[in-house]
Amino acid sequence: MTTHPHDPLPPLPVYDDQVMLERARVFRRLLATRRTVRDFSPDPVPLAVIEECVLAAGQAPSGANKQPWHFEVVGDPGLKQQIRQAAEAEESAFYRGRASDEWLESLAPLGTDASKPFLETAPWLIVVFEQRYGLDEAGDRERYYYTRESVGLATGNLIAALHNVGLATLTHTPSPMQFLARILERPAEEKPFLLLVTGKPAPNATVPRIVRKDLPGIMNVR
Repeated sequence: MTTHPHDPLPPLPVYDDQVMLERARVFRRLLATRRTVRDFSPDPVPLAVIEECVLAAGQAPSGANKQPWHFEVVGDPGLKQQIRQAAEAEESAFYRGRASDEWLESLAPLGTDASKPFLETAPWLIVVFEQRYGLDEAGDRERYYYTRESVGLATGNLIAALHNVGLATLTHTPSPMQFLARILERPAEEKPFLLLVTGKPAPNATVPRIVRKDLPGIMNVR
């Protein structure tokens, strides 16, 4: 059996129980302020900030460490316009008949519709792609594992990292999303996973009034 090299685990901070609890509460309170935003400011955000957040996303665990994700960071106005036009075409079809009445009823409290101006207003669009397989040096397919789960974990890291620096986000999943691969000229092995809009919220931004599930609603202890 081949032996692969291992490194020592980087040291983790050592906290007593009370400090651990307080840090957990501080982080929970931070994430409790995260909301999906649909009104963005056009104010610029440094690319270096986005790059650091993407690097944080890339620290997520993945099946067999294949890291099956790619992030297209789009700030070009022309590309953003193309993405908006294609997304609104799909969304129009969705709201005109592709979605069931039950689905539309569930969306109604959120106030969503086929108009997506934020795709041009926000300074950055981050299109997350799932790499369904890889290619070795000979161009042959290399199998990847648990790709969707892995990309979901990385996307969660990305959203938390962006919120941590004070940026608002919107997870946008027009269906189908293959137009993103076409516009951004991504290879055949990549599939659009999610379009993440990010930037500073507009001064007049509002969000729907919602209630999160409490701890007994999401957790059991056995």
